Amino acid sequence: MSGTAEPRKTALLDKHVAAGARIVDFFGWLMPMYYRGIVAEHDRVRETAGVFDVSHMGQLVLSGPDALEAVERVTTNRAASLTEGRVQYSIMCYEDGGIVDDVLVYRLPERFMLVVNASNCDKDFEWIRSNISGNVTLEDHSFDTQLVAIQGPDAQAVLSEIVDVELASIGYYRSAPVEILGRETLISRTGYTGEDGFEIYCAHEQAGDVWDALLSAGARWQVEPIGLGARDTLRLEMGYHLYGQDIDETRTPVEAGLSWVVKTGKGDFIGRDAILARMEDDARERLVGFELTARGIPRPGQRILASGRDVGVVTSGTHSPSLKRGIGLGYVGNAAGASLEIEIRGKTVPAKVVGTPFYDGGSARRKKT
Repeated sequence: MSGTAEPRKTALLDKHVAAGARIVDFFGWLMPMYYRGIVAEHDRVRETAGVFDVSHMGQLVLSGPDALEAVERVTTNRAASLTEGRVQYSIMCYEDGGIVDDVLVYRLPERFMLVVNASNCDKDFEWIRSNISGNVTLEDHSFDTQLVAIQGPDAQAVLSEIVDVELASIGYYRSAPVEILGRETLISRTGYTGEDGFEIYCAHEQAGDVWDALLSAGARWQVEPIGLGARDTLRLEMGYHLYGQDIDETRTPVEAGLSWVVKTGKGDFIGRDAILARMEDDARERLVGFELTARGIPRPGQRILASGRDVGVVTSGTHSPSLKRGIGLGYVGNAAGASLEIEIRGKTVPAKVVGTPFYDGGSARRKKT
């Protein structure tokens, strides 16, 4: 989008405004930042469940006899291992190994769907289009589809009130067609919070009814709408990457700690040679998790030091509502060590490198199959 383009709106914008949400321009989309407050909404998702509007995410669909070959070429993970109904986290890379985007790959009947970040949808479409060939059709379904998520330990109980299938049969990172309010929709057991939950792909005109139905069904669990602010603190507690901050075209999956979704043995794909070369280079930076050992809130762009010398920069940082301390991600040199300092408002605050996820209590871990 150009800087002068009108912000895009999801089908639920009026619902957010009526609920008193603070609306912000998020990568060209008018989206709710919070309703009641970021910490309160964060806690609601950790304790029971919350409903999210994530309709700004893009859905790019590849179909035709050569669709699998095309997906294998533009993504790093092994799409051929997916059976119908399975979902896979993957990455798209440039020839130099830099990250185009991180995506979810769905294998659906006679097609693949790539769910991409809102900020990258137009770019991703053009990049995929220019890098595939053969008998394959690429379509952008982003504006035909709205995406509503229910996330939290009670998400299954809430959604069970309005669907016609046994949700326990849908495993983690699996999808299935279900009927909601008399119309067939696609749901998947996926999310960005670390909690159990589902994402619901529905028609534009159906989104408002699905939103209202989830909030009504969830009333006894005190389910409420959740904004982008809590979505960010929830994902950071899990150590999940955010494109444009933790990963971008200047980073490869290797230093980003995402080599686990790079299947170099599957054959050729875009960026493979550069990623293999980077895997052999031990001198590069790496993305690490850190937590502050004194009071302070880390923020993106702040300097990371070790023994007083610059070693990196914070890419994501916040005060963790669940852990009650400052946490963050940042790139540091491989020789930086485990003791760091974060420069916050002109002062250095001690920190230590820790593994991720920072928060280990998410209900999604109990649902993995």
